[in-house]
Amino acid sequence: MNNTMYSELKIFALATDPIYIGTGGYNIGRVDNTIVRDPITNVPKIPGSSLAGTWRYYVVLETLKDIKDKQPDWQDIKNENGDTIGEKLENYDWKNLSSSDIKLSSWKRFVGNQIMRIKCAGQDDTPNKDIDSEDNTGHCGHCIVCKGFGFSKRDISWQGMIFFSDLNILFFPVFTYRGTKWITTSSRLKEIGIEEEAPSKNKIKTKQGDEGHLNLGWLYLEVEGQHGIEDNKINDFDFENFKLTPEDIIIVPEDLFSHIVNSNLEVRTSVSIDPITGAAKEGALFTSEAIPRGTIFYGTIRIFDKKGFEDLEEKLKPLPEAGELEQALKDSKHFYETLGIGGMTTRGFGRLKIKLEGKDG
Repeated sequence: MNNTMYSELKIFALATDPIYIGTGGYNIGRVDNTIVRDPITNVPKIPGSSLAGTWRYYVVLETLKDIKDKQPDWQDIKNENGDTIGEKLENYDWKNLSSSDIKLSSWKRFVGNQIMRIKCAGQDDTPNKDIDSEDNTGHCGHCIVCKGFGFSKRDISWQGMIFFSDLNILFFPVFTYRGTKWITTSSRLKEIGIEEEAPSKNKIKTKQGDEGHLNLGWLYLEVEGQHGIEDNKINDFDFENFKLTPEDIIIVPEDLFSHIVNSNLEVRTSVSIDPITGAAKEGALFTSEAIPRGTIFYGTIRIFDKKGFEDLEEKLKPLPEAGELEQALKDSKHFYETLGIGGMTTRGFGRLKIKLEGKDG
C-alpha cells in the first residue's frame, strides 16, 4: 500500500449562510444546541464525515438527473442467464450509445451506474444481503458512488477511494469599527503555502499597520505592524460575488484565535410552533450557535488509485479512475449552494460555495 498513488484536491469553501453541524444534545452556558469543535484547539469545524455524507448524496443526485430515464430494468439484468452481474453490466451497450441518444460526462457512463439508485446515497438498509442477491434493496455495490465512497455487504466490504479531511476555519469574519475584517493565524496561512510571522503576544498585524489599536468584537488590541500578504497569494479566495483582499485580513496570535472565534459565533434563538394553534409552544424556546456567513474554510480530498484491487476481488471490477471521481465531485459541488450542509437548512443555515483545485500526490 505504500506504493499506492493518489491525487490530492485542495478544497476551499465560503459560507454563504451560517453553518450548523450539531454535537447532539450538549449545551454550553446559554446555548442549548452547540456545534462541533476541534478537541485540541476548540475552534469550530465542518467534520469530514459531514462532507463525505452530503457529497455522496449530491453525486447520486447529479447522476440520476441525467440517467434515470436511460437505465435498464435491474430485474431484466438479474434475470439473464449465464453471466455474473458484473459481466452483464459490462456487456450492456452503455458507452457505445451515440451522443444524440445520451449526452453524458464519461463518469456518468461508468459501468455499474446502470443500476444506481437513490439508496446508494444513504445508509444501507440491507447490509446483511449479498451484493447481487435478489432482495438487496440497499447499496448496489456496482455504481461509481458505491465504489468511490465505499459500501459493505455480507459477502464483500469496500472502503472506497475518496478520503475527506475536516474543513477547518482559515479566515473568520469579525466586526471592527473599520468594517468587517477576516482574522487568521500564521500557522493556518502556512498550511496553504503563505509564510507570515506571527505577531507578538496580544498584538495583531494588518495590511496598513498604522491603525494604533483595533477592536475585534469585544477585544481591543494593539496593531504591531504590517503583514506581507499580497493579492496574488489569495487568489484561491476569489469566489463569485466575493473577493477577499489583503486589506481585509488580520493576523492574530495563535492563543487568541480560538477565543475570538468562539466569542463571535452567530447565536440564534428559536421556538417550536404548535401545529394546532399556530403559536409558540410553552417552554419550547431554544438557542443555537453557528459558524457565521462569510467564514472561509480549507481542507483536502485524497482520491486513491486502487486499480490493483481488481486482481484481488472479481466483484470489484471495474473500479473507476481517479479522474472520473474528481470530475464527479466537481460536477456535483453546486448542490452545496442550494441544499447546503448540516442542520436547520430550512431555517436559513447551511449553504456553501466550494472551490476544488488539483494537487498531485
